[in-house]
Amino acid sequence: MSINVKYRNIIFAFLMALSMSFFVSFILVSLNFGYGNTFLHIWLKIWLEAFICAFFGAYFFPRVIQKIMRKINFVEKPLIENDFLEREQTKR
Repeated sequence: MSINVKYRNIIFAFLMALSMSFFVSFILVSLNFGYGNTFLHIWLKIWLEAFICAFFGAYFFPRVIQKIMRKINFVEKPLIENDFLEREQTKR
């Protein structure tokens, strides 16, 4: 399947929202309402509402979060063993 690269972000947001809203709404409806006669009806109704919210979140939040992440300076902390060995060598 070949799709133009300009649709990458929207397809990613769609698939992420679809899978996350499906999973989370199923778990929450199961916990809150149980598996009665109306489970499927309630779950599909809530899933549709959750998907709409999740789609907009999955489309817009990554852009905002990427801007925040660019401002954070990440450093690699040495392993505890390396830190211990360095301290032992400086004692000598």
